[in-house]
Amino acid sequence: QVQLVESGGGSVQPGGSLTLSCVASGFALDYYAMGWFRQAPGKEREAVLCFSSSDGSTYYKDSVKGRFTMSQDNEKNTVYLRMNSLQPEDTGVYYCGAERIEYVIGTCPNDYWGQGTQVTVSS
Repeated sequence: QVQLVESGGGSVQPGGSLTLSCVASGFALDYYAMGWFRQAPGKEREAVLCFSSSDGSTYYKDSVKGRFTMSQDNEKNTVYLRMNSLQPEDTGVYYCGAERIEYVIGTCPNDYWGQGTQVTVSS
């Protein structure tokens, strides 16, 4: 059974940093495209950063380029999102997503989701 569990969210001031973690179980990261998504209040969920190991392709939302990085530890079956220089517009619930590589359209997964972790950026 595929399961994704996010953690690491919290409240920070503008300019601060956070690292989110997504522990995956029930599958191996090698065979899945992984991504981080966020949903701001009153808005739809949007892709922030995605990675597909099948071709090494990466998707970045324009506003996070140079500030957010994604990494994964296959031994720990964990995906990370390092967020620097956080701004109020980065506030939202952050979700980890996964999908088997062969089924992904584009780079970002759209199949399994975690429960989300809240990130709030305010002064």
